Amino acid sequence: MERDKFSSRLGFILVSAGCAIGLGNLWRFPYLTGQNGGAIFVLIYVFFVFALGVPVMTAEFAVGRGSQKSAARSFHVLQPKGTKWHFFSYFAVLGNYALMFFYTVITGWMFNYVYKMFNGSFDAQLSAAGKGDYFNVGLNNFLGMLGSPGQQVGFMVLVCALGFLVCGIGLNKGVERVTKVLMVGLFICLILIAIRSITLPGAGAGLAFFLIPNPAAIAEHGLWNVTYAAMGQAFFSLSLGMGSMAIFGSYIGRERRLTGEAISVSLLDTAAAILAGFAIFPAVFAFGAEPGQGAGLTFMTMPGVLHQMPGGTRLWGTLFFILFSAAAFTTVIAVFENLVAYIIDYTGWSRIKSVVVNFFIVTSVALTTALSFNVWSGPIGKVLGAMRIGGDMSDFWDFLISQNILPIGAAIYILFCMVKKGWGYKSFLEETDSGAGVMWPQKLKGYFTFVLPIIIAVVFIMGYIAKFGG
Repeated sequence: MERDKFSSRLGFILVSAGCAIGLGNLWRFPYLTGQNGGAIFVLIYVFFVFALGVPVMTAEFAVGRGSQKSAARSFHVLQPKGTKWHFFSYFAVLGNYALMFFYTVITGWMFNYVYKMFNGSFDAQLSAAGKGDYFNVGLNNFLGMLGSPGQQVGFMVLVCALGFLVCGIGLNKGVERVTKVLMVGLFICLILIAIRSITLPGAGAGLAFFLIPNPAAIAEHGLWNVTYAAMGQAFFSLSLGMGSMAIFGSYIGRERRLTGEAISVSLLDTAAAILAGFAIFPAVFAFGAEPGQGAGLTFMTMPGVLHQMPGGTRLWGTLFFILFSAAAFTTVIAVFENLVAYIIDYTGWSRIKSVVVNFFIVTSVALTTALSFNVWSGPIGKVLGAMRIGGDMSDFWDFLISQNILPIGAAIYILFCMVKKGWGYKSFLEETDSGAGVMWPQKLKGYFTFVLPIIIAVVFIMGYIAKFGG
């Protein structure tokens, strides 16, 4: 069977960026910035995106293009005879499935909030409550959504159906075409909301918080804590280490060098995160909200902030959550394409057959996540609480991916490309530097071979200490 190919370089970059740009940029980045002192966190985060993220992304692209396979079979093709690098492919496959077992549920929240904002119910509730109770209105609506099995399951199934429908149409007419539209729409929405936010009276304090490093923030939060949070966010944001990017490397020709392509994708990913900061922090400060409220910033704080803008949540809230839905859905489409390719690579089945099987796999297991917030919250909460992992299945899947598969996988991809007993540095260079564009920085081989794996190991170890050490 002939390998599918992107129709253009733009399609490859936007689909790869769509995989990276998601809730890590628009949801997690703003609340971590708020919790870690603002601008100083942003600077460290941007540094690690390029010092940590670009090399790993380049390695994933190279392994994908060199093997012409997804993560399911790429190590089998490239590894030296007698080695066992391919064992990681099973964890990479597991990681992508695990991500969708909870990410589809959270994407459903975004779809749900588009409806809630558009129907005007939020504006009515916030007007009746008064400014002092805006947060409670946001909290009650969020908890009501989590507690409703119908909303949780219904919107999750809708996300899965739409995502696999796009993949079923095909790589070019489905995945590539839809992602191009969503990515353009995403950046238009981001820019519109950012412009409105920074032109609000009193927005200056939010801009200063986001753009001007404050030495007192380091003293308050601790340099190591801020640095570790920024390293972790760089991993989470780019979703590196489980082969999600490798599939897109297998869909391109050898006209362009891969380092430059990884830089382009990382620039788009970082631009989305920075624009999200411009969209959120000026508005948060302008209306006197607390920037360090954590994960609840999006669902519990922003409705009250958006309600105070001319047009209210019906206009700005709808636009805000359309933006979040587009970001989340591009990731869903990109990872679903990985899942579809896995079964095709393993079995040789048709795309449609793979789509149907994957739809039932993902919706069946994601059901446990959707119901862990309500009807199954008791037994699941007790088990996960005893394991100190969290209170619902999204915590479990997130722990499995973020704390384990992503850092371990990133180290494996780098080492596989650098060491002689792996694919090897020579083969990696031949693949990476084929075509026009930015060349791989060969003088930094020592950094990539020794320093980078140590940094990744620190992220892995500190993640466990933060999770279980206290």
